Amino acid sequence: MLTKRLIACFDIMHGRVTKAVRFQDNIDVAPAEELARKLYEAEIDELIFFDITASSEKRAIDIEAVKSVARCVFIPFTVGGGIKSVQDMYEVLKAGAEKISIDSMAVRNPGIITEGARAFGSQCIVLSTQVKRTSHMPSGYEVYIDGARVATGMDAVEWIRRGEDLGAGEICLNSIDCDGTLAGYDLELMTKAQEAVSIPLIASGGAGAPEHLADLFARTEAQAAIISSMLYSPRMPRNYTVRELKEYLLEREVPMRPVGGGF
Repeated sequence: MLTKRLIACFDIMHGRVTKAVRFQDNIDVAPAEELARKLYEAEIDELIFFDITASSEKRAIDIEAVKSVARCVFIPFTVGGGIKSVQDMYEVLKAGAEKISIDSMAVRNPGIITEGARAFGSQCIVLSTQVKRTSHMPSGYEVYIDGARVATGMDAVEWIRRGEDLGAGEICLNSIDCDGTLAGYDLELMTKAQEAVSIPLIASGGAGAPEHLADLFARTEAQAAIISSMLYSPRMPRNYTVRELKEYLLEREVPMRPVGGGF
């Protein structure tokens, strides 16, 4: 049985990690390099890095920040934000990333998914999608872009199905409604997604307690969970350690790589 993965997601502004609620009111947390080193030593399974204003500001990704984080971690490292071409992907991979996350640009130019998969392999391409509940879409969810600021009129489930067909090797679904609320993942969203695609799914948005992770892995086929708020959000009543979370899940027979168990 494949182990489930716990992922820290860095929302980066000016080289620093921030945390928001529903993509607004970002609070400064720590320098990205410092927090990356701390979580790597704590044995987080993966790290995702988003330059969250690159697309809306129509600029290139902060490549120096990518390099500084890459020097600190030796686990799967995904990077996104401001990536507009295969050349941009190459530069990010050369800076130390192992996977590329594309979001807004994939909506504007779906062909970039196929181009990236052909150049670097599907396993390298993560389609990240920000979605919000709505009564106007068949699935009940709409895709948003540019840091969840712009509605696209696209059905979220249909979009990820198309993303898989275009060559994406993994899907990261972030619920705008749940993001930063600490009230739990949108399990309905994840259930609809797993019925639509066969590639791995990452759940994002809403984790605030260990039970939320247990529910996600017990009730859906999600392969990974983003747990940023639980690890370092100033809004949490208290933060959890990676060890605490993994031990909690292992006790409930969720397959995890234990802390101290090696890679």
